[in-house]
Amino acid sequence: MSQLAQAIKRWGSELGFADVRITGVELPQAQARLQAWLNEARHGDMAFMAAHGDKRARPAELVPGAVRAIVVRMDYLPQNIGDGWRERETARLAEATAAQVSLYARGRDYHRAVRNRLQRLAEMMEAEAGPFVHRVFTDSAPVMEVALAEQSGLGWRGKHNLLISRSGSMFFLGEMLVGLPLPIDLPQAAHCGNCRACLDVCPTGAIDAPYSLDARRCISYLTIELKGPIPLELRPLIGNRIYGCDDCQLACPWNKFAVTAYVPDFGVRNGLDAASLVELFGWSEDDFNRRLEGSPIRRIGHERWLRNIAVALGNAARAESDGEQRKRLDEALRQNVSHPSDLVREHVKWALEQLES
Repeated sequence: MSQLAQAIKRWGSELGFADVRITGVELPQAQARLQAWLNEARHGDMAFMAAHGDKRARPAELVPGAVRAIVVRMDYLPQNIGDGWRERETARLAEATAAQVSLYARGRDYHRAVRNRLQRLAEMMEAEAGPFVHRVFTDSAPVMEVALAEQSGLGWRGKHNLLISRSGSMFFLGEMLVGLPLPIDLPQAAHCGNCRACLDVCPTGAIDAPYSLDARRCISYLTIELKGPIPLELRPLIGNRIYGCDDCQLACPWNKFAVTAYVPDFGVRNGLDAASLVELFGWSEDDFNRRLEGSPIRRIGHERWLRNIAVALGNAARAESDGEQRKRLDEALRQNVSHPSDLVREHVKWALEQLES
């Protein structure tokens, strides 16, 4: 098993994973923390979180016979992002008419990129050790991946609840539950110290205490998971963020050590690192589906895409004083003032009201 574990880590590196660790599947502390979070309804409309309850903390029930979890990390910063990317991304948040898309979502859908490599790793293991109980995951089943990754020593849980390593937090996680009694790796100590940069920078106060997140206020939740209207009181706080939010990661000092992706999959597509709100609001449903094929953004659908951009356009309207720019915002919004969707029309109406205020 020791030799196989060493081979697994070597193969994982060859497949493009930045790190590979092994841990047990028991998560008693995580189970209690998850149940308390659910009891406070902090998961919002994410019914899938409550549906499985604390089963998420018991992976062996998901894959009978599993005794270990192989946890992998895949970095996603685009290969050509260059130095000073944190400063550039932060500055872009202040450009009212710029469309801000979370860094992880600008390229290929990570689910397939990570899962395919995990499946290839499983095949290499079978070739060496014969058939064994296993199943691979990439944010695709009720598995507490951050808890497993933390326990494996892949990194530590930051105060924003994301995993951090000495190479920052700009990475995806993937897991393979296996029925092999592989030797386990030890967890590492946390290295956040007294830093509270992620708490202080959160635009909506969703990180209301260290290691405490109210998803109902999180911009990533509001722009991706929430299916209905975005609460009125939170709309002004979203700014120009139309899909996800990187603020807590941009503020994290450890991300000055973040490394770029080993694979080209996460390179920017459709100019999403430099697009304007008006440009993206003009995409038809056909444009949206065609341009974002193979992108994680496509799963929210065109309706919520327009909802999100309408909010950002309303925020731009309040911030923009240039007459020509305000005219362009008005013209863009009025193109969808009679949209078939109640959801889109309601957010467009709100945005137009910001122009008039």
